[in-house]
Amino acid sequence: MTIVIKGATAVEFDPPGIRENCDVVINENKIAAVGNGAAKDVTADEVIDGSGRIVFPGIVCSHHHIYSALSRGVMAPIGPTPDFVSILKNLWWRLDRAIDEDVLHFSTLTASLDALRCGTTSIVDHHASPDFIEGSLDVIRQGMELIGVRGATCYEVTDRNGRDGMMAGIEENRRFALETQASADKGDKPRLVEAYIGGHAPCTIPEEGYERMADVIKETGRGLHLHVAEDRYDVSHSHVNYGEDIVARLDRHGMLDSRTLLVHGVHLSEEEIEILNERDSFLVHNARSNMNNNVGYNRNLPKLHNLALGTDGIGADMYSELQTAYFKHKDEGGPWWPGDFLAALQAGNRIMERSFGESFGRLEAGYMADVVIARYEAPTPLVPENVAGHFVFGMNAGITETVIIDGRIVMKNGAFPDEIDESAIAAGAREQGSLLWKRMEEIH
Repeated sequence: MTIVIKGATAVEFDPPGIRENCDVVINENKIAAVGNGAAKDVTADEVIDGSGRIVFPGIVCSHHHIYSALSRGVMAPIGPTPDFVSILKNLWWRLDRAIDEDVLHFSTLTASLDALRCGTTSIVDHHASPDFIEGSLDVIRQGMELIGVRGATCYEVTDRNGRDGMMAGIEENRRFALETQASADKGDKPRLVEAYIGGHAPCTIPEEGYERMADVIKETGRGLHLHVAEDRYDVSHSHVNYGEDIVARLDRHGMLDSRTLLVHGVHLSEEEIEILNERDSFLVHNARSNMNNNVGYNRNLPKLHNLALGTDGIGADMYSELQTAYFKHKDEGGPWWPGDFLAALQAGNRIMERSFGESFGRLEAGYMADVVIARYEAPTPLVPENVAGHFVFGMNAGITETVIIDGRIVMKNGAFPDEIDESAIAAGAREQGSLLWKRMEEIH
């Protein structure tokens, strides 16, 4: 299929760029040509009028919890949450134990639709459902593929529900990663969902778990996706039980490389950040979640070579996430400006490149056709030097009109294809959300 976007303003994020009256030609799942008059002699299956619109590469949410989609407005009694560990025990570890296949299916559909509405084309998911482990990642993949969202998923390995649950989580990661690789080797299309090897946090993974996870990382060639140092408790636990820093422990097991995603890292030391930089690993910053959980602020963000942005399950609105990250940083007296955070957002496309082995994040020939068309009437000149300023102080998720992923139109003028029954999905999600909350009441 060939799609042409005619006469739009092409916007690049990092390095920033603006091209007026630009055509974008998409052939199959890649961009074929970009430029003034690039579509002149092209016969297209679909022509989109881009006049008065901006077009830009797809946005990536580099850390999400799709399973949390039905926690919105949760009515189950939570209990006291005076500290971070209490929040985990009284809310999230009860919610994830109440998840079954139906809840996860509608969570995935809901989260995927929400992402498209926000112009988020890729989700890097991190999953947990202790009473539904085997096959859970397939449910997420199937839901993402149905809606047409790109991304990756993994299972959150932990021993908090016993050794058997920990080993089952490791095996689910292994199975899904190997099947994903087999599909890639066969050249199956569309190839939308990749695999990571997931873990909850160092404080709930003993040495046996690390050793087996390290083996699976080596066997599958997939990267680690792990929360680290979100709260000071995680740091103290590592020192008390293992006599070393969190990152040093991971490095000792050979678990850090260019595909590693560590998340939060609020309380990592400068020495640990140096190791991450040496291993070319990523840290994913989740500003709104950190503020919501009152876990502190990472003042070392500017020292990271690979910093990306995620939501930690608070939807997939990366406009709100970036804006919050920027304003919180300035409130803490940080030196970064909007462009630095827009570069961190764009870094999510580097994560996609390392996951899929393709080019992402540019409007250039040969890049994957993950593209967003938005209506943004700039009230002041829009030039390369102030793209980030417009993103922080003017744009929002509501400007999204049309989303193309892997060369397929998955949302057009704010509407989904006929085969996606948005009302039925919402009704199913409400039903499953009520059942989820009811089961939470029975879990203590």
